[in-house]
Amino acid sequence: MRIGLLLIFLISALVGQGQRRTFLSRSEFGLNVGQTYYLGDLNPYQQFKSAHLAAGAMYRYNFNNRLTLRFNYLYGQVAGADSTSPYPLLVNRNLSFQSKIHEVAGGVEFHYVPFQFGSSRYRATAYLLAQIGVFHMNPQTYYNGAWQDLQVLATEGQGTSLNQQKPYRLNQLCIPLGMGIKVSLGEMATFNVDMAIRKTFTDYLDDVGADTYADPNILEDEISSLSAALSNQSLDGNRFGKRGTSTTKDWYVYTGATLTIRLGKGGGCFY
Repeated sequence: MRIGLLLIFLISALVGQGQRRTFLSRSEFGLNVGQTYYLGDLNPYQQFKSAHLAAGAMYRYNFNNRLTLRFNYLYGQVAGADSTSPYPLLVNRNLSFQSKIHEVAGGVEFHYVPFQFGSSRYRATAYLLAQIGVFHMNPQTYYNGAWQDLQVLATEGQGTSLNQQKPYRLNQLCIPLGMGIKVSLGEMATFNVDMAIRKTFTDYLDDVGADTYADPNILEDEISSLSAALSNQSLDGNRFGKRGTSTTKDWYVYTGATLTIRLGKGGGCFY
């Protein structure tokens, strides 16, 4: 009788341990693939224009069935070219750029309805995403058969006698804000699709920030002839034309899908 009770106690303890949520059972790791594009001086309005393939990795920690902590790494590319613009003024400006993006961000997902692995009742939810992150950029343009790094050329006269502005930083802050849909694939995996726009605090993702062109003679004397040539590439050669819009910042957007796997087993519900 005592042995039977002891066996029942041990089995109950093991079952209870299996049902308990652990750090690993609350954790997920996954890979994502999608596309990135940018909104700024060289593409002020058109969504999904010049989109490029992007990919990354994600870690989630599920606090409960409504709130998830999320960290992700994203690698992508953004680009823009005045030659593809529908506006004659921008076509005449004739600037272009590309920049690879390396981003690390962390924040929260908030589920509209409860979400639970393997649950027939709570197997899917929509969610809001709010994060803060850092990203590395390096705007370039194609000129004379080669890609030229633009920041070191100070195409708007940064650090010269024209102004006291320092060269812009290649590492910047961003705030990803978005929404998505998540579905449970049994008890050990999830699949989600989301879209998040990145608010940045720089106007130089595309190397274009000033309203007017810098004096090409000073650029050539104090930096290089290449700096002067890339500062103003307008088709009509107007020295006093409009270069950019200094009152706005640049944005970039990621849209993609992610498959995640739970790192540990555990029954019960997230509370």
